[in-house]
Amino acid sequence: MTLPLVAYRLLTRALEPVVPRLLDARVKQGKEDPVRVDERLGVAGVARPDGELIWLHGVSVGETLSLLPVVERFVKARPDLTVLVTSGTVTSAELLARRLPPGVIHQFAPVDAPGAVAAFLDHWRPSLGVFVESEIWPNLILAARDRAIPLALVSARITEKTAAGWARFPASARELLSAFRVVMPQDDTSAARLQSLGSRVDGQVNLKLSGAPLPHDASAFTALSAAIGDRPVVVAASTHEGEEIAIVRALDHIAERLCLILVPRHPERGPEIATALTRDGYRFGLRSRGSQPTGETDIYVADTLGELGLFLRLADVVVMGGSFGSFLGREPWGGHNPLEPARLAKPAVAGPDASNWLAVTDDLVRAGGLALVATPGDLPGVIAPLLDTPAAARAMGERACRAAADVGAGLDRLWDGLQPLLPPAAPR
Repeated sequence: MTLPLVAYRLLTRALEPVVPRLLDARVKQGKEDPVRVDERLGVAGVARPDGELIWLHGVSVGETLSLLPVVERFVKARPDLTVLVTSGTVTSAELLARRLPPGVIHQFAPVDAPGAVAAFLDHWRPSLGVFVESEIWPNLILAARDRAIPLALVSARITEKTAAGWARFPASARELLSAFRVVMPQDDTSAARLQSLGSRVDGQVNLKLSGAPLPHDASAFTALSAAIGDRPVVVAASTHEGEEIAIVRALDHIAERLCLILVPRHPERGPEIATALTRDGYRFGLRSRGSQPTGETDIYVADTLGELGLFLRLADVVVMGGSFGSFLGREPWGGHNPLEPARLAKPAVAGPDASNWLAVTDDLVRAGGLALVATPGDLPGVIAPLLDTPAAARAMGERACRAAADVGAGLDRLWDGLQPLLPPAAPR
């Protein structure tokens, strides 16, 4: 083990006694689950089933949701295996509780301290660990390696800043990355950065491009559709601070009376959005308070978790949030996944910032399934013609859906790459 990694292990071992106090402080801040906080110390919340177990890990909401197609593939193709999914945030745990198939176990990931990591691995004894995106925790990775647990780093994304940081410790970076038997970055840029740090590269896969349409509650869809009536619906999806009011004011210039549904990226911002809408005199309902849209509702704030699939299905046109940061004078947010409306054959419009989704955005624009505008003020010029001509909107949505299917084929590549690491199938 390199000297920096030895120093990291000694430091985290020395600090481990104070970790419970730090976790208690995070519980008070709402950043940890008070009932399950011991899982962060490696104390399992449930018993380990007999047989082989596959461990899939992603830190937050986006990463763990991108793992769902992989989970579903394991459940269908290898029912002899138990699947364990770990994540690091309360929000990701809440979403996974709704989305994981029956029989799949969720646990909070242990903090990267030697004792917590050892307790976690001793209990779960995984036959394979699959890390998604950029989860490079030295104690966890090296302890798994020392137990001869095969590891895969998939849909790997490494930023320029992260690569520069690891480049200061090249031998340590090589040792950590060599612990992975399979490395599949999500794009050429991450592949080049990983290779510069001495990593192998076994092809590419971006799990956020794979998967089925977002789920929804059919009864809730029926109730909301009836409440909205015949008005056209525009959904502003995954919006950030400042975008909601900018979009609302822009769409005021559309002559036809809309039902505008705002789905903030962070639902806890609902009261803040309500304050801004009240100040400007808009009639609105807040879903978190049990409101339903009525004939008097101009705007419906969908400030709840895990319901984006429901609201996208109601949409005639979708506006992608997170794409107008630069216009608002903020640090760019990088946009959000334009495949979510595309998989549901919904025409969509996005702002100028799609830096997190450049290749996908280019594919959808070329296919004619996504329109780009420079400012929120340009939205009416794109949206109004689509609302006036439903056939054109449907055709645009169908083009988006076909393009989404074309770019989402990476799951098969990943599945093939994992086969040499999987335990033999149990006899039936």
